[in-house]
Amino acid sequence: MNRKSVELLAPAGTWDALVAAVESGADAVYLGGKAFNMRVHNSSFNFDDAQLKSAIEFAHGHNVKIYITLNNLISAEELQPLEKYLRYLDEIKPDAILVQDLAVLNLVRKLKIKIPIHASVMMNTHNMHAIELLKKFGITRVVVGRELTLSEVSLIKERTGIEVEYFMHGDMCIAESGQCIHSGIIFGQSSNRGRCMKPCRWNYKMIDEETHENLNDWSYKLALNDMCMFRNIPDLIQAGVNSFKIEGRMRPPEFIRRLVSLYRQEIDAYIENPAGYTVNEKRWQDLYDNRVRDYTTTFAFGAPTVKDIGLTGEREPRIFSRAVPEVSYDDTAVKEIFAEERPIKNSGGKPKLTVRTATLDSAKAAINSGADLIYVGGEVFKPLKPWTIAEFAEAIDFVHAAGKKIILATPRTTKDKDCAELAEFLSRTTDIAFDGITVGNLGALNLVTEKTKLPVYADVSFSLFNPVAAEFLKSLGAVQVTASQELSFAQVRSVVEASPLPIEIIIHGAIESMICDHNFAKLYLPNYDDFATPDKLNRHYALEDTAGEIHKLRVDQFNRWHIYFGRELCMLPYVEKFFGAAALRIEAQNYSPEVTAQVVAMYRAAIDGEDFSAAFDAYKKNTPNLGAGVYRFKQSKNSIG
Repeated sequence: MNRKSVELLAPAGTWDALVAAVESGADAVYLGGKAFNMRVHNSSFNFDDAQLKSAIEFAHGHNVKIYITLNNLISAEELQPLEKYLRYLDEIKPDAILVQDLAVLNLVRKLKIKIPIHASVMMNTHNMHAIELLKKFGITRVVVGRELTLSEVSLIKERTGIEVEYFMHGDMCIAESGQCIHSGIIFGQSSNRGRCMKPCRWNYKMIDEETHENLNDWSYKLALNDMCMFRNIPDLIQAGVNSFKIEGRMRPPEFIRRLVSLYRQEIDAYIENPAGYTVNEKRWQDLYDNRVRDYTTTFAFGAPTVKDIGLTGEREPRIFSRAVPEVSYDDTAVKEIFAEERPIKNSGGKPKLTVRTATLDSAKAAINSGADLIYVGGEVFKPLKPWTIAEFAEAIDFVHAAGKKIILATPRTTKDKDCAELAEFLSRTTDIAFDGITVGNLGALNLVTEKTKLPVYADVSFSLFNPVAAEFLKSLGAVQVTASQELSFAQVRSVVEASPLPIEIIIHGAIESMICDHNFAKLYLPNYDDFATPDKLNRHYALEDTAGEIHKLRVDQFNRWHIYFGRELCMLPYVEKFFGAAALRIEAQNYSPEVTAQVVAMYRAAIDGEDFSAAFDAYKKNTPNLGAGVYRFKQSKNSIG
């Protein structure tokens, strides 16, 4: 063990912050250009092209590495500027680029860019199958998912040999990285595009969804405290973490200087004398006294508790936004946008009507009401039970007898344990004739293509934002991909019309705003106990925000919690505009068989050119909270202007 055993990686949003990081002992600094990164709110931050070149020269003169953050989702209109930017980066030679969008991987390969590539935490990498696939495309380092324990990180490092970067200090998201679309839908400013308005820092109360009984009063229930691993540096090193990452590209230079200096001294003290090391309490007190939020170790040593949440909001440095009412499907702005926009060009034939179902009865209802294809399996929300092999077999027989297709769904997030269970399931169901399988992440895609010959459908969790990413997924064997739900209509149209793969668009249903590994039952339900009261999870709960929107909470069989928007998406009045897509999807996981049948029948009628107005009027009486999602905006705001 020596000074080079670990890398202290510091953030910089300004030149002065870069100097502070270098002078106080950082081994590497990550920073972004004026576009294409995850911190573009404030134009006074980040580096223009000339400054990037100077930053690399300055850092290299001090034997410090520079990593350029190119880690947001790229829309179709940004692809040409992105190519120019990549060529420029190749000229000035940073030590690595940090990426999220699969289009960047594709372009790096096409343009023969020689810069090492690191996979951003926004790639939501939780399993070894994903890492093995990423290594094939030149990824040399992975910023692992923040939901992994250090034990899981250690196992990944041991089995894959990949360099591991780990967030060890700073602002943390409560949602799984890349799986929060709340800001993008409500404000048109996507967290996956560097513009998060932080709805996780809002005030919420927890209620019973049906009775609206107040179960846990107003507090900042999603406001996770700041990560701090200062007292656990030996644990990080012994887990095999290569790079200790400090979050904070929007922080002032003096803040960066203190953080880097304190961590530098503490890391060096352990490396110098591991057996005799103890935490320097004076340095700790300096760090603690100058904290922004209170501290947590998040999932490093197990699930966070209520003590890890900033419930009072007293130490919240800045509130980026306040809760606002969600927009109705018939809002004037929505009507105007769809009146102005031309339809997606039709490549031939009607779009397939697809439905995500949760039970065998709902699957049958969807087929009987006109669905062309159904998705079964994957996450199932309590009190419902996961599908059995017998139910899958019965569903397949029913669907095929109707001349329709049935696709096996897999979970959006798959840790290595989940991948092992999926592999076992596939080995036991080789004689069950699914028509395809949908995957939610690169690891599941890699596993499925190894274990089965079924056609592979890439699900919405891939956050497809451009046709180049679709091209990349096609090269991996995908036959269809679902468009990101943060794309405006004009943007999704541009993707569909240029994509080499068929594109599915979600047009109706309850939509998840966040997926979380935090156990909200343990955190906030009164008198909840895993052993004594597990039945409490069979009730449905919700979070109410200060604008009066009710966000359903659902927990799946993997104990992940899904937070929903207050309004269900409804594009029925505008569905003809979407006919150029390969498939239009209804999210019916939260619907009874009766409601599933009702919704599917309306969209079937619309696609077939039949009158659906009377059925829609009846539906609206029982479902008043129908929304427009991102389609209230002409564009999901990008990172270049």
